[in-house]
Amino acid sequence: METLSKEQWEAYRSATRCHICEKLTSLDKLASYLDRDKLKIIRSKFPTLSDEEFELLTRKGVFPYEYVDCVEKLRDTLLPPRESFYSSLTGDTVSESDYAHAANVWQRFSIRTLGEYSDLYLKTDVLLLADIFENFRESCVASYGLDPAHYYTLPGFTWDAMLKHTRVKFELLTDIDTIMFIERGIRGGLSQCSGRYAQANNKYMRSYDPSEPSSYLMYYDVNNLYGWAMCQSLPYAKFQWVEDAANFDASAIAPDSPTGYILEVDLEYPQHVHDRHTDLPFCPTRDKPPGKREHKLLATLYDKQRYVIHYRNLQQCTRHGLRVTKIHRVLQFAQSPWLREYIELNTCFRTRAKNDFEKNLYKLMNNAVFGKTMENVRNHVDVKLLTKWDGRYGAEAMIAKPNFHSRSVFAENLIAVELRKLEVKFDKPIYVGMCILDISKVCLYEFHHEYMLPLFHDKCKIMYTDTDSLIYRVECEDVYETMKRDIARFDTSDYPTDNAYGMPLANKKVPGLMKDENNGAIMTEFVGLRAKMYAVRVDGKKDIKKVKGVKNNVVAQTITFDDYTRCLNEEIEMTRRQSCIRSKLHEVYTISESKIALSPYDDKRYVVPNSTETLPWGHWRIPL
Repeated sequence: METLSKEQWEAYRSATRCHICEKLTSLDKLASYLDRDKLKIIRSKFPTLSDEEFELLTRKGVFPYEYVDCVEKLRDTLLPPRESFYSSLTGDTVSESDYAHAANVWQRFSIRTLGEYSDLYLKTDVLLLADIFENFRESCVASYGLDPAHYYTLPGFTWDAMLKHTRVKFELLTDIDTIMFIERGIRGGLSQCSGRYAQANNKYMRSYDPSEPSSYLMYYDVNNLYGWAMCQSLPYAKFQWVEDAANFDASAIAPDSPTGYILEVDLEYPQHVHDRHTDLPFCPTRDKPPGKREHKLLATLYDKQRYVIHYRNLQQCTRHGLRVTKIHRVLQFAQSPWLREYIELNTCFRTRAKNDFEKNLYKLMNNAVFGKTMENVRNHVDVKLLTKWDGRYGAEAMIAKPNFHSRSVFAENLIAVELRKLEVKFDKPIYVGMCILDISKVCLYEFHHEYMLPLFHDKCKIMYTDTDSLIYRVECEDVYETMKRDIARFDTSDYPTDNAYGMPLANKKVPGLMKDENNGAIMTEFVGLRAKMYAVRVDGKKDIKKVKGVKNNVVAQTITFDDYTRCLNEEIEMTRRQSCIRSKLHEVYTISESKIALSPYDDKRYVVPNSTETLPWGHWRIPL
């Protein structure tokens, strides 16, 4: 019997491939990052090859998956034509260079049939992955003193690495009221489209019109936002309720105080701050948009009742005009920056990374720690694999249990039975995850409300935000001069050394600092339809197009920037077909599905009729 969460069990039932290392990048790229002397396993299986022949095997091969639909085709004596390598998943065939590589392998290794080619392809694929994983193990042992081969997942590995490095001892919550109190304060990252269309007009553009106001579109992203939050003071022990909660004053508590607080409060959102907070209201809540059934994370201007909030967020929102009308409860705890050393260790590893795999690995090593603090043990289930019907531990007895949930039949004599937990053991420090989520919002809100708004006033407008990023339209003479003046706020290390703005390259990968995602390239146009659905145009680069739930190749091949503007202006929905791999009871098949790709209907904010402006729900200008 194995204890799994609902999500893990569904992933197990629908698994189609092994994702070791591949989650971070492709096998082809992973192989290219390794020095040839590191490929010991594949070399041991092909010891007599020349360097040139060995080089052919040390890159990801290509195979005509959909062409081979019967055993007879494996007896083909010629490499199938390039058209036979077509994949409905990507909507394309292999490139000419990839096909030339396949032909070269066929010729150099004296392949006689497609079956022999398949054997070589599979063998080198597995051996390459083995070499990559062994090198991954060596890196992890050297960096953390732990072997990832003893772990099922990278989150489990990084959690133990963190505990080993920090030596922290968590006090686990034993009071169910405290646990439910913390759970009510868990709210993820905010994603919303505040402005639906904008164009830039500035002196760095070829189409600059001097008769119009100078304006810029800037795509800012917080460096390692959750990493920054994890470097702050976080709770770990000594949880207790404050007795005189009604008279509690949180305004003077320092961010690095040895004692921290989470409060449950009623908040009033005064009407006179509505216009100033329109783009990014404080205190988002998980609510149903008006007239809808599904709960979403909404940033609204409604008053808040019994809102659970970290004291640093409460200090911030009251500084900007919100009023506390009642304090219901206050939970106090011991806090310290106990996680900082581990986060800074991975940040240091990341700045020294030599390739994208290492950069993504050390980023995930930080973010996955946060994920483990948020693990929801309520979703854990028991799964039993059974081979008989009768008896105390047979399928009949398991199905008769009151906590039986479902079953999956794999074969005549093999069934998996899913049972709900009879008791839940709350053994995860969810208070850490709740505080990380809240504190991370302090960073993003501080940048907008305490830097951008005082600097540009009504000349800056948030077009889009998503957890750790902000897309702005800013009216000013030169936004890059402002960045140079306030360089301590920005990571400009990825700007070209000879950039046109004289921007110094500074603050590489410093957590919590803002980074220009375009690295000085001029964003000329933005169109946003709703959360996770927007497009931007950048001089000298391909259009950036985002559509959640639609495969990247479908977006790249079938959706244009003009489709976004047409969808917005004509208020029409656009659908696209895509092919996907699905698995049912470990039987893999390909399906073709139709999905709504673009839609102008956004219910997270009120869309002002006949305009590209939106307002947060609760704004005084929304007609009743």
